[in-house]
Amino acid sequence: MIMQINVDLTNCDREQIHIPGLIQPYGILFVLQEPEFTILQVSKNTFDLIGIHPQELLGKQLKELLDVEQISHIKQCFSTDFESINPVKISLATPNNTFFFDGIIHHSQDVVILELLPVTSQDNQDFFTFYQLVKAPLKQIQNTLTLQDLCQVLAKQVRTITEFDRVMIYRFDEEGAGKVIAEDKLEDLAPYLSLHYPASDIPKQAKQLYILNWLRLIPNVNYQPVELIPTHNPVTNEPVDLSYSVLRSVSPIHVEYLQNMGVTASMSISLIKNKKLWGLIACHNNTPKYVPYYIRTACEFLGHVMSLDIGTKEENEDLDYKLKLKTIQSKFVEAISETKNLVDALIEQKNELLELVSAEGVAVCLNQELLLFGKTPLKAEIQDLINWLATPINNDNVFYTDSLVKVYPASENFQDVASGMLALAIAQSQKHWILWFRPEVIQTLKWGGNPNKPVEVDENGSLHLSPRKSFKMWQETVRFKSLPWRKCEIDGALELKSAIVAMVLKKADELAKINVELERSNRELDAFAYIASHDLKEPLRGIHNYSTFLIEDYADSLNEDGVSKLQTLVRLTQRMEDLINSLLHFSRLGRVELVMRRTNLNELVESVIEILKISLKETSNVDICICRRLPDVKCDRIQMSEVFSNLISNAIKYNDKANKSVEIGFLDQETTNQPTITFYVRDNGIGIRQKHLDNVFRIFKRLHAASQYGGGTGAGLTIAKKIVERHGGKIWVESTYGEGSTFYFTLPS
Repeated sequence: MIMQINVDLTNCDREQIHIPGLIQPYGILFVLQEPEFTILQVSKNTFDLIGIHPQELLGKQLKELLDVEQISHIKQCFSTDFESINPVKISLATPNNTFFFDGIIHHSQDVVILELLPVTSQDNQDFFTFYQLVKAPLKQIQNTLTLQDLCQVLAKQVRTITEFDRVMIYRFDEEGAGKVIAEDKLEDLAPYLSLHYPASDIPKQAKQLYILNWLRLIPNVNYQPVELIPTHNPVTNEPVDLSYSVLRSVSPIHVEYLQNMGVTASMSISLIKNKKLWGLIACHNNTPKYVPYYIRTACEFLGHVMSLDIGTKEENEDLDYKLKLKTIQSKFVEAISETKNLVDALIEQKNELLELVSAEGVAVCLNQELLLFGKTPLKAEIQDLINWLATPINNDNVFYTDSLVKVYPASENFQDVASGMLALAIAQSQKHWILWFRPEVIQTLKWGGNPNKPVEVDENGSLHLSPRKSFKMWQETVRFKSLPWRKCEIDGALELKSAIVAMVLKKADELAKINVELERSNRELDAFAYIASHDLKEPLRGIHNYSTFLIEDYADSLNEDGVSKLQTLVRLTQRMEDLINSLLHFSRLGRVELVMRRTNLNELVESVIEILKISLKETSNVDICICRRLPDVKCDRIQMSEVFSNLISNAIKYNDKANKSVEIGFLDQETTNQPTITFYVRDNGIGIRQKHLDNVFRIFKRLHAASQYGGGTGAGLTIAKKIVERHGGKIWVESTYGEGSTFYFTLPS
C-alpha cells in the first residue's frame, strides 16, 4: 500500500514533458543558431512535407531555403514581442513545388525555434475574418451577468467556431482537482457536466506549461511522434527545451488518457487569473481534426477575454450574501472600536462574531484568556491547535481549511464541530488568536470515473501508473470536510484583524501619552521631594541644636518633666532628620544614572556582609551563608550593594531566634536562555502576616513600633524595590509568620 502511494505522487509529476525530443507530425521544426540562422536540428519529417531529406538541411543557413525578404522579416521579429508578430507568413520554394506555411518563432535558451505549420489557400485569412469570428462571442460575453452564464456562453461559442464534438469549461480548486462547470456537445454524447476530476489527471509540470502556452492542439492522438535530428543540440549536447513549442509531442500518458476517453483530437485553451491557472476550455473530437492557426488565434483571444472577466464575475457571485457580510462587519467593527475592553466587546458581540464568517463556533484567545462561543472543541484541544498553528500560518497571519484532518490528524476527534477551521493570528508572539469552526458536512461527489489511478506491474516488476480506462460517473462519499471558506469570509476576518490592531494601536498611543505625562510628573515629584527635603533639614537642625543647648544650659533650672519633654523633642528631631535623609536618598535614585558594568556578585555580597558585621551588634549569633557561587550580572555595583545590604540587614534585625540564619542564593533556570535570573535572601526570622505582604514595600510603612527591632525609617525595602525596577527586574516576598521570610528579586541574565 505504501509503495502505491509513492508511485502515485511521483510517476506523472516527474515526467519531463518539456524536453521530449519529439514533435507532432503536422508541421516542421527547426532549431537555429544566430546570427546566420544555421540549422542545428530539424524534425525528421521534412521529406514528407517539403520533399527534402533532413540530413541535407543540417548545417545549412535558413537563407538557402527562404528569400532575402523573408529572412529580413524574420530578423525584424526579434526586435519586438513574439506574441504580436506570430504567425509569420512563409513561402518555401523547391524545384518541384512551392509550399505555404504559418511560421511560429520564439527563443529557447540560446537558440531560435522556427515551426512551420502548413496552410491552404482557405487558411490565408485576414483581420476582417478574425473580427467576424470573435464579434458574436464578444457581444454575448458582454451580456452575461454571472460566471456560470459566461462559462456556458463561451463553451457554446468556441464549439461554434471550431466545430468540435464537445467543448467544456473545466475549473480547478485550490488542491488542483477540477470540475466541469459548463458544457456544449453533440446530443448523443454522455454528459460530463458537474463531474469532478482528480488533480493527478493533469500533473504539476503540465499545469505550468498551460500557463506558458495559452493554447494546445492535438489533431490526432494516434499520431507517430517525429524525432529531432540530431536528438540533442550539438552545441550544448542537451535536449532542446520545447516548452513554448506549438508542435511539441504529447506525453504518452496523456495520449493513453485521451484514448481511454474515446477522444481522437483535442484542443485546450488556458484560463488564467492573477497569473495562476484558473481552468481550461477543453475541446474534444471523436475523429481527427486539424484547426487552422487563425481559428486557434480567435479561440485564444476569447480565452484572454474570459480570463480578464473571471475576477469581476466572481466578485458578483452571491452579491446579496457579500453585502450582508459587509453590513455585519461594519457594525461589528464599529461596536468593538467604541469599547474600552476588547474582551468584553467580543463577549457582547459573540453572535455577530460567528455571523462574520458564517461559522458555528469560535474561540478567542487574548491575554492568556480563552473564550469559547457556539460549537467548539474543548479548551485543551484548542490550546494544542494554537501551538500547532505557528507553522502553517501564512504571511497574512491567516490559515483556513475545509478539511482540518488532512493537515492536523488529531482533529478527527472533534470533526463533528471542527472539520473546517479559519484561524486569524492577531499577534503570534503573544498567542492572540481568533479561531472559527465549521462542522462536518458529509458530501457525495460525482467523479468522471474512479479518481484513483490503477498501478500496473511491468514485466521487470517495476510499478507505474496507468491512466484511468473508464470515465463513467463514479460516486464517492466524502467525510471530514466542512463547507468551504469563501474569499469574502476570509477578507472579512482580515478586516477584523485590521480593526483590532488599529484599536490596540490607538490604546497604545493613549497609554504612551499617559506615560509621558506620568514620567514628567514623577520627575517633578522627585525634584520637589529633593528640594523640600533639603530645605527642611536646616530649620530642623536648628530645632535639634537649640533643644540640646536648652538641656545642657538650663537642665538645673527645669524640673524633671521639662527636661523629659526637651529630650523627647531631641529624639523627634533626630527621627525627622532620619526620615528626611531617607526621602532625599529615595528621590536621588530616580535622578542618578545607572553605571552598568559586569559585576562579580560573590565579591559584592561578601563585601556587604563584612560591613554589616562591623556596623550591626546582633551578628555574633548569625549564620550568613552564600549557598553556592552567584553568577556574574551586569548592574550598578553601588546600588546593587544597597539592595543586598537592606535585605540582609532586615533578615538579621527582624529575627528573635537564638540562632539566626540568613541564606543568599539564586534559583535554577529552566533553560539556559532565560532573560532573567532570580536571586533570593532567606531568613528564619519573625516572618510577615499574609495581610501585610503587599504593604512592606511602601515607603515609611513600618509593621512595628519605631523602637522595636533596632528602629529604622521604613524606607529600606522601598529603596530596594526602586533599584531593582530600574535594573529592569521585579521584587516580591514569600513569608510564613513566626517561621521566616524569603525576598526574591530578578536581574537580567
